[in-house]
Amino acid sequence: MRISRAKELAERIGPLFEENFARYGELGAAVSIWQNGCSLLELRGGFRDAHREQPWSSDTIVLFWSATKGLGSACLLHLLQERAIGLQHPVAEFWPEFAQAGKGEITLAQLLSHQAGLAALDEPAEMTDHAAVVRALEKQTPLWPPGTAHGYHARTFGFLLDELVRRIDGRLLGVYWREIFAGPLELDIWIGLPEEENARTANIYAAKASGPPADHFYKTLTTPGSLQRRVFTSPRGLNAVSAMNDPANRAHSLVSLAGIGSATSLATFYAMLANGGELKDRRLLPAETLPNMHTPPVPAPVQAFLF
Repeated sequence: MRISRAKELAERIGPLFEENFARYGELGAAVSIWQNGCSLLELRGGFRDAHREQPWSSDTIVLFWSATKGLGSACLLHLLQERAIGLQHPVAEFWPEFAQAGKGEITLAQLLSHQAGLAALDEPAEMTDHAAVVRALEKQTPLWPPGTAHGYHARTFGFLLDELVRRIDGRLLGVYWREIFAGPLELDIWIGLPEEENARTANIYAAKASGPPADHFYKTLTTPGSLQRRVFTSPRGLNAVSAMNDPANRAHSLVSLAGIGSATSLATFYAMLANGGELKDRRLLPAETLPNMHTPPVPAPVQAFLF
C-alpha cells in the first residue's frame, strides 16, 4: 500500500514540482512528504545560489523561518514534562523579572498559546542581542489583557521560549534541541548554525514584487505605527531576507525564525509528532506531552488579533 501511495504522489506532485523550475523560475527547493512515520516522497531540484552554479543536493540545508517555532515549543514542553511542571504555573515562577508591568499572573499555557500580549515591543532591541530583547520583554506592558485574546507573536515568541529553557534548564534552546531531538533522530537541523555548516547552506532571496499589496493585512503591514508593522519589526533588525545569508546571523539562537536544515529532517521531526511521539523505534516525547502539542492549552478566546 505504501509503495503504491508513494508512486501516486510521485506521479501527481513530481511534474508540478518540476514546473516550478521550468515555468515559474524557482531557484531551488526540496519537498519531503511522510505518512504514518514513513517517508513517501523526497524531491529536490534547482540550485542553492543565484548564479546557478551549486545544485541543490541531498546535503543541502536551508532556512525554514517560522517552522522553527514548532521545534522550540516541543523543546519547552519536553522540558516541562521532564521537570513535572504544569502549564498552569506562572512564567514569573521561573523567570522572576518577567513579572514587571503587570505580567506576574501570565501562565505558561497563555504564553505558549500566544495569549500573553507580548507580540511587539515598545523598547528598541536588536534581534541578535538576546539579553536586550529579554530586558525589553521584562519591561513590556501587555498589548491586551493576557488570556482575553490571542495574536501571533511573530518575532518575540522564540525569545520567550528560549529564555524559559535557559532559566529552567541552563542550556540554550538550540543546544537543548540538538541534544534531545536532533541527535537521537539524526536530524540535520540547527538553531544556531555552526560555522562549518555554512558551505552547504542555500542562500535566501526575496521574492519578486508583483505590484502594490491588495490584501488588507499586507497594506497594514506597510503602514508605519500599525500594530501589524510593530509585530513584524520588533525586535528590530534582520528585516531584509538576504540578512540571513550572513553566517554571523545564522549562528544566533533565534528560535522564532532561524532554524536551518533539510526538508527531509524537518518532515522527520513533524512526522514523529504526528506518529505519537515515536519514530525509528524511539520515543522522543512522553505520551502525556502529546496532547499539549495538538490541543490548545488555553481555550481560544472570542477576540483575536489577526496579524
